[in-house]
Amino acid sequence: MTEFFADYGLFLLKAITVAGALIFIIAAGAAASRKAGSREGLEVESLNKKYRSRAAALKKAVLGKRDWKAQAKADKAKDKAVAKSRKGRPRTFVIDFKGDLKASAVQSLREEVSAILEVAGEDDQVVIRLENYGGVVHEHGLGASQLARIRDRNIPLIATVDKVAASGGYLMACVANKIIAAPFAILGSIGVIAQLPNFNRMLDSHGVDFEQITAGEYKRTVTMFGKNTDADRKKLRQELEDVHRLFKAAVGTYRPGLDLKTVATGEHWYGTRALELGLADELKTSDALLAELAGERDLYSVCYKVKKPLQKRLLANVDDVLEKVDAAGWRRRFESRLPR
Repeated sequence: MTEFFADYGLFLLKAITVAGALIFIIAAGAAASRKAGSREGLEVESLNKKYRSRAAALKKAVLGKRDWKAQAKADKAKDKAVAKSRKGRPRTFVIDFKGDLKASAVQSLREEVSAILEVAGEDDQVVIRLENYGGVVHEHGLGASQLARIRDRNIPLIATVDKVAASGGYLMACVANKIIAAPFAILGSIGVIAQLPNFNRMLDSHGVDFEQITAGEYKRTVTMFGKNTDADRKKLRQELEDVHRLFKAAVGTYRPGLDLKTVATGEHWYGTRALELGLADELKTSDALLAELAGERDLYSVCYKVKKPLQKRLLANVDDVLEKVDAAGWRRRFESRLPR
């Protein structure tokens, strides 16, 4: 009996410890979430200064004390000379867009674009570092429309793709005057897809009826719970073909030299092949591009932080999991083609 109570007490202690740890983690996460969600507004960072600071830190670590002092003095003099000549230097505004299925970053993008358009001059330009697997049509269409505001003002827009700009992501990228992609970046997927499970047979086998009442012949076609007909599928296919035509028309407007019969098949290509097909204009990483621009232009990172209610921030965690699953599907799909 004594041994039983000892084991029970040890189990209870472990349970209390685990519960306490979970409560602490949840509380800490909630506090961090509240802190992160309390900030909203535009954040601007000088990338030139960031690059110089990074280089200085490395020089200090690898150079001897005497050499470091001499180098620091030389760098300081160089910075002063650059500062004097900086008046009138053209500027490059850098924005980042990491897409998800709902293109939720569009909320920040529209604010960033509006801010840039207020100050950009005729010699300035915009670089967007784009990572986007695609997703909902109208959300990514809005993202493309935001970028079109820059191009419509005759401000040069460069889209850089280090990893992927597919489907809705490419719809956004093609708006740019120039697309620069890393050699193994994924571009294309100019197509439209709709997929959903159907539980009608399962419900029917359990004696569950599904009732759906609509007004309007095509208010609802393919459904998850009702019985789908060939007419329903035909109508959905017509809708997808219509969206595909709009997609191709948008790409053709901004990149008229593309052979849409070849590239608008829903396929995707890596950077080198995308360059051959005209989906990209140059092979280079965003890091290499910005390093080159920093020598002759002032670079500013522009980011608008959006304040989200606590409920949305918590629900966003669920969306993040779904996005990671979807992205993992893409990765498995591409990694399976790489040689082992």
